[in-house]
Amino acid sequence: MLIDTTVAIRKELLKTARTIAMVGLSPKEQRPSNMVARYLIGEGFTVIPVNPGQTEILGRRCYASLLEIPDKIDIVNIFRRAEAVPPIVQGAIALGARAVWMQEGIRHEVAAAEARQAGLVVVMDRCIKGLIIRGSGEVLLFRAVVCKKI
Repeated sequence: MLIDTTVAIRKELLKTARTIAMVGLSPKEQRPSNMVARYLIGEGFTVIPVNPGQTEILGRRCYASLLEIPDKIDIVNIFRRAEAVPPIVQGAIALGARAVWMQEGIRHEVAAAEARQAGLVVVMDRCIKGLIIRGSGEVLLFRAVVCKKI
């Protein structure tokens, strides 16, 4: 069954979220995940990199897995292929995250259903940079081409 969040739900999530764990964040500046992370940081979000091959990205400590993060996570933003999504969603559930956000081009219906069953908001196949709420409450809606490549 295909269920996606409405724009209103995504807006409300981003208005209240402060901490985003980015799974699959690349240290390479030209990669979409890195561009999106830099944008989110610039908008005032706390971005926590998750990449087992790195110790630091964008001057921030990088964790090998979600379960290593000691901080409260609002959104787990996924920059990994669909087949890698189920264990990431399970980690998000275990951490008590409020939402999982699969970037543009990423969908996994079974993992999404598991997340919803656990009470998480699920966004699939959408770039988080395409809908940002500034600290002032101003809503920015735009299509971010940078998010396309996975």
